[in-house]
Amino acid sequence: MSEIYRVDPVTRLPYGVSRHFAALADTEDPFRDPIAAQYIPTPGEQTVLSYEDPDPIGDGQYTVVPRLVHHYYDRALLLVNDRCATYCRYCFRRHFTGHGAGHVTSAELETICTYLSAHTEIQEVLLSGGDPLMLADTEFFGIIDRLRVVRDLIVRVCTRMPVVLPNRISDSFARMLGERRPACMVVHVNHPRELTPQFRAGVDRLLAHGITTASQTVLLQGVNNDADVLEQLFRGLHRMSVRPYYLFQGDLASGTSHFRVDLGRGLEIMRILRSRLSGLALPTYAVDLPGGGGKVPVEASLVRTTETDYILRDGAGKEWTYPREPDRTGSPDSPRTPEDPKDDSSQDFPSKFS
Repeated sequence: MSEIYRVDPVTRLPYGVSRHFAALADTEDPFRDPIAAQYIPTPGEQTVLSYEDPDPIGDGQYTVVPRLVHHYYDRALLLVNDRCATYCRYCFRRHFTGHGAGHVTSAELETICTYLSAHTEIQEVLLSGGDPLMLADTEFFGIIDRLRVVRDLIVRVCTRMPVVLPNRISDSFARMLGERRPACMVVHVNHPRELTPQFRAGVDRLLAHGITTASQTVLLQGVNNDADVLEQLFRGLHRMSVRPYYLFQGDLASGTSHFRVDLGRGLEIMRILRSRLSGLALPTYAVDLPGGGGKVPVEASLVRTTETDYILRDGAGKEWTYPREPDRTGSPDSPRTPEDPKDDSSQDFPSKFS
């Protein structure tokens, strides 16, 4: 596929894919391949529904100082960097990712540490972005070392690198992270084809240096919206000593409706998985409540359904709505129907990342 349709700024992401990840695709047709679907832009990104938002989980309203999101009582999210080695087309943080913010500056980090010092309830900092491991080791570990001056914070590294650029998880990186425990890594992985020998080697290096490793997966139409596929993925992760942590319902991010699986279909998939997998291999099916309501487990929080919405209750007892959407049930290997673009202008793909 040689062209990308221009899209509205609220849905726009750069095009970029590592050679390693692109090589996992059997074809570059995003309507027929579950790997290509994750990195090849399609005209569907131009369709923005009335209830979609470029900041669907409400990062903005919980940003306490630049780049630091304090949404949950004892945890804070630090947006280390806005770049990725592969840009996932379903990205929920598209208001930030790839828009030129670059990496956190020394001045920003000092402001962040001042806030953390004043808020002793925060015990864990999540390093995210973008992908924090786009930074060189010196920069990355410099951030952790500065955070540790505040106090002995737990560091959670949220990354896609073991999947898209597995040689980034070198032995020296794993050793240096191990020297900075308490630390853990949560790897974003969506399809069993991503569990390559290189992925396993990177995970083994982390485990050898005492780094707890877990996974998070997004439920995606055309990628993994099938119990057999997810069973293979979660069982494979469990065999590699990676704990399947979350299966996320797709967020209501602008221009991503073609990826979302209806919540009811997600519940049916979880019912099947629960009958096949042990608790150690079964992630929590979770949804970020639209508008900044926070993350809740779908199965425990669903109260009722209406003709148009699912009604979920948060931990404080407040009810939130998540829309019912068309059931696009089908195998991930079945083609999705391409949509006609609103704008027929096009541009060439830039070169793939090394």
